[in-house]
Amino acid sequence: MDTKTYYTTIDSNGTAEFRDRGSKFIGYAFPVNSVDQFKKTLEVIKKEHPKATHHCFAYRIGIDGNSFRVNDDGEPSGTAGKPILGQIDSKELTNVGVVVVRYFGGSLLGVPGLINAYKTTATVVLQTIPFVQKPIEVKYRLQFDYTTMNDVMTIIKQYNCTILSQEIQLFSLFTIGIPISRLDEVLYRLKDLHTVETTKC
Repeated sequence: MDTKTYYTTIDSNGTAEFRDRGSKFIGYAFPVNSVDQFKKTLEVIKKEHPKATHHCFAYRIGIDGNSFRVNDDGEPSGTAGKPILGQIDSKELTNVGVVVVRYFGGSLLGVPGLINAYKTTATVVLQTIPFVQKPIEVKYRLQFDYTTMNDVMTIIKQYNCTILSQEIQLFSLFTIGIPISRLDEVLYRLKDLHTVETTKC
């Protein structure tokens, strides 16, 4: 598949556990579409594990992959967040968050040991979830007369567009995501209806 028209992500959650010299690492992987959504999930995980020593994480969001963050949460710099992000990136995933919760077991693992533990936990948790390919979509606003509704809905369904928001009145206003690979065809079909106004968001 052409990487420019699709991106790879996950659409379900996974958890996995890894142990090293008494320390317990619990990995959580989940789909995210925004930084706020990630923060909310992180808070939930922190509440589930209030006695954990560390809650380290990494995420990458967006089709261009420019929105990402790593956090070592008190572990030596570069030993937790970066290895977690490395696993997300090695699988070329986006819109994915991974949190690794650590319960300290009494033995120091050292820098190589920590890097290995966080990397392994991230690898194992990502192996528990199937990856999915989703079409990259371009957002458009559609304004049309109510009488055109059936025709518009037919095109939306036929080309697997996503309806992001809709206001249905005498004049209907939709925001839709059009798969980039079908963009020209969809716009041509919509313009063909004459009563539909399309504006790129």
